Amino acid sequence: MTDDREAADGTAVRVALWRAMHLQVDPPPHVFEDGIGLLLAAPDEGWRGRPDMDPQGTRVFRAAIVARARFIEDLVLEQAGLGVGQYVILGAGLDSFAQRRPEVASRLTVFEVDRPGPQAWKRRRLVELGYGVPDRLRLVPVDFEAGDAWWDRLSAAGFDPGRPAVVASNGVSPYLTRDAISATLRQVAALAPGSTFAMTFLLPLELADPEVRPGLEMAVKAARASGTPFLSFFTPAEILALARDAGFRNARHVPASDLARRYFADRADGLRPPDNAEELLVATI
Repeated sequence: MTDDREAADGTAVRVALWRAMHLQVDPPPHVFEDGIGLLLAAPDEGWRGRPDMDPQGTRVFRAAIVARARFIEDLVLEQAGLGVGQYVILGAGLDSFAQRRPEVASRLTVFEVDRPGPQAWKRRRLVELGYGVPDRLRLVPVDFEAGDAWWDRLSAAGFDPGRPAVVASNGVSPYLTRDAISATLRQVAALAPGSTFAMTFLLPLELADPEVRPGLEMAVKAARASGTPFLSFFTPAEILALARDAGFRNARHVPASDLARRYFADRADGLRPPDNAEELLVATI
């Protein structure tokens, strides 16, 4: 029997299933193609019948999930093409970049930072599926509750702070305090010149479009009930000020409307991420 502490995080599974649903229920062209997360998650046969998998009711959130994933992956591909050789994924969950994009991952050292239990579970699943854990994929367990410092664990896993890197925090910031986010920004801002940090963040609920506000409010309640409450929301001005105070030379806000124009233009089905919900900070050194 699997120890409950050594199991996939429920939020990470939901993200993986929404990515898979994008391939299954949304017509092409697909914004982001990830079927490996579904294999890793191995949900019950009736997973499509879950309330949080309703194709129509979750379509805007599904669009947001694949939009942010595509943007960050495009950023990694761009930076790898410029010679950046390290990619750090904070709160990696069921991320499958190293398995889906081996032609790029082979030129990078990919560091996946996550809690020890879910990461041990993921390691086992990668082996069971035949992917294994090659040397260029470093799984970095960090027990935040026990006070582990992710920065120290990352260095112990072979990360070189003197070489440029891409560091991504996708869907993590709402669960962290403002102080924890500030500390992460300061640590990343001290990396080598040429490094890039990309982080998603949630806007305050009162700024969200009326069509998505009820869904976001339900997500907030569900997170609180599950013991992992949302702790941080930022306006674009606040997140930019936080990045600049941390020492980043350049910081920009990437609104969801930009992602919609870039990845969802001219779709016949009208699929697009919601405005004023989850957006991105991109900061460079």
